Amino acid sequence: MDMYKRLKQKEAKVAVIGLGYVGLPLALAMARKYQVMGYDISQSRIEMMRKHIDPSAELDVADFEGCDITFTSRAEDLKQAHFFIVAVPTPVDDHRIPNLKPVLAASHDVGKALKKGDYVIYESTVYPGCTEEDCLPILEEESGLKLGEGFKLGYSPERINPGDKERTITTILKIVSGNDAEALRIISKVYGKIIKAGIYEAESIKVAEAAKVIENTQRDLNISFVNELAIIFDRMNINTRSVLEAAGTKWNFLRYHPGLVGGHCIGVDPYYLVHKAKQLGYDPQVILSGRRVNDGIPEFIAKKLVQTLIMQGKTPQECKVVVMGVTFKENVADIRNSKVADLIRELMSFAIHVHIHDPHASPNEVAKEYKFSLTKTLDDDYDAVVVAVNHANYKDYDVDFFKSIMKGKPILFDIKGMYDFKPNGLTYWSL
Repeated sequence: MDMYKRLKQKEAKVAVIGLGYVGLPLALAMARKYQVMGYDISQSRIEMMRKHIDPSAELDVADFEGCDITFTSRAEDLKQAHFFIVAVPTPVDDHRIPNLKPVLAASHDVGKALKKGDYVIYESTVYPGCTEEDCLPILEEESGLKLGEGFKLGYSPERINPGDKERTITTILKIVSGNDAEALRIISKVYGKIIKAGIYEAESIKVAEAAKVIENTQRDLNISFVNELAIIFDRMNINTRSVLEAAGTKWNFLRYHPGLVGGHCIGVDPYYLVHKAKQLGYDPQVILSGRRVNDGIPEFIAKKLVQTLIMQGKTPQECKVVVMGVTFKENVADIRNSKVADLIRELMSFAIHVHIHDPHASPNEVAKEYKFSLTKTLDDDYDAVVVAVNHANYKDYDVDFFKSIMKGKPILFDIKGMYDFKPNGLTYWSL
């Protein structure tokens, strides 16, 4: 009996390793069709999930219902599973070098649990070759098995979009790959049981890895182009979004908008591709230029705000500014890799007194990650307001509201162009 039939009849178990914003939705989707074990090294997160609480605040209690799943932080429990899916984070370090520690540690845990005939699939974003060149040797060493005759290997890149309630895991086309034809067939069938949008079978593991890493690199480059346009048009006193709206009337114009580019994917994945390219003796030019532009946007916005404060007769070091939104994107609780944090640091470097407000972010996590304090209530004497994240909570605010929380000569910086305010006793600027 092949692995798919064993899983379907619940004679074998799926294990999802890493239960973050990628792993948990996947584990729950799998648990509606198969018997699933969810594994995470954080015992506190496991306790929350046992109570049907998503630590990432993306899923509701109802999403846990009807799922055949158990949660554990004990690596030895993985020995009960046969189809392993690794969905741990793959960040970069302070020097923007890929940090493979989580995925390699997961490989050690899985390798110790591997049995003859088992499958291992990686979903973590990596550079092409990582699965076979970095992870596979660990699996073989820990298990004493060899790829092919001992176990099968695959790669299926995650396509989770945090905060998106329409494009969920089952409604997004899934890329799968395997080390041989049999592995590809079984992996395709296992995922195909839960993915309504369909399966795309990549010709190799490296192709699947490369497809994932260029998806976000492409977005990074396109956003860096409009960010650079925003810098240029600002000097020309031209509204960038008006230009993009006009240009967008042409059928083949790609619609991208300027903004702070953070998060786990767009601001990270390009460095994985750059790292591999440099290993092969090629120094990427276009990819790194895009990263430089996007990484420089927080400084550009901060300097623009300081200039605006001075033009309004205000002394920056005597000013109080509130930054609204600190998560890495709208309507999510995740603060990791948020470029808003860089903007806040830039403002603080000018000795501006900064308040931070966000209805989605956890005060404890913000304090732990960035050493910032969140304010629960807004004051009424700010010199300027910076709306950095376009949370739905903020969309109905009007000119009168912003005036009510600021004192003389109010300034509103609307980073994402969330509002369409005309001059009305308010200095308004958007990226």
